[in-house]
Amino acid sequence: MSTERYYPQDEQEKLIEKSKRRAFLREEFLKQTTNPFRHATGEGGTVFDPAIQRYSAMIINQYDYFRPTPKTSFMGIVLIVIPFCSYWYLLKTTREKREQQYRSGEIPYSKRLFKFI
Repeated sequence: MSTERYYPQDEQEKLIEKSKRRAFLREEFLKQTTNPFRHATGEGGTVFDPAIQRYSAMIINQYDYFRPTPKTSFMGIVLIVIPFCSYWYLLKTTREKREQQYRSGEIPYSKRLFKFI
């Protein structure tokens, strides 16, 4: 059994073109990043990447374009309010239960989790 995969002719040509394009872009990136005279052009030490620039601009401007909708309100309640209230209720009930056990004498002072001495 052969370990090579069979691709149709047009698929093989696309893969070859893609690998050539990747090799060219890799070579160009290495050429730009290792250029010792890059600072003289005023560009600095990094290569300008338009995808990173678009992402940064999107992150900065996301609050300008945010529209509150029922879906975003629901997600806010589900992801923020419900977990916070659940955790608060869990802490409150366990603390009240433990305090009741302390006050009734079910747990002696020597076995308590938090004590002064």
